[in-house]
Amino acid sequence: MSMNRRHFLKLSATAAAVTAFGGLGCRHTAQAVDRATMLTPEWSKQTTTICCYCAVGCGLIVNTSLKTKMAVNIEGDPDHPVNEGALCAKGASIWQLNDNERRPATPLYRAPGSDKFKEVSWEWALEQIARRVKKTRDESFVQRNAQGQEINRTDAIASLGSAALDNEECWAYQTMLRSLGLVYIEHQARI
Repeated sequence: MSMNRRHFLKLSATAAAVTAFGGLGCRHTAQAVDRATMLTPEWSKQTTTICCYCAVGCGLIVNTSLKTKMAVNIEGDPDHPVNEGALCAKGASIWQLNDNERRPATPLYRAPGSDKFKEVSWEWALEQIARRVKKTRDESFVQRNAQGQEINRTDAIASLGSAALDNEECWAYQTMLRSLGLVYIEHQARI
């Protein structure tokens, strides 16, 4: 068979179409049916929530397996007035907050001057954090400024909040920080 330009273009178009649409055949139906079955009310519980990444407040639908109590699917809520089912790239990958094999299961500590992290217990880590916060606050706390006005603050500690907190958790967290005398309180969504 002689190959001319027309035959080459037809062959290329056919190869591109087969490559692009070849994965849509019947080979993957068993997996798709199993996943669809997992999202039915007999297998999972559906709840609504709000995306935790920024201040927009997009609505999410979370399917939680009744058997394993783990999230099996997270998608945008089409009935939510903010996002109407659409999600940004961060919101679409939100399920990795919970289901991620690379996420550390225990606190990691790196000693001063060391180049390696080591796993420590939660009790040890929380005790160290509490001791260091108290020590730093006690050493840097200022009750009155130069004019004699009562200010009750510390400039030696700052907080950069997490986007994985909801409004109520943020309120409680900020209340705790203000009671310690912190004035440098920021949130990562604003940076």
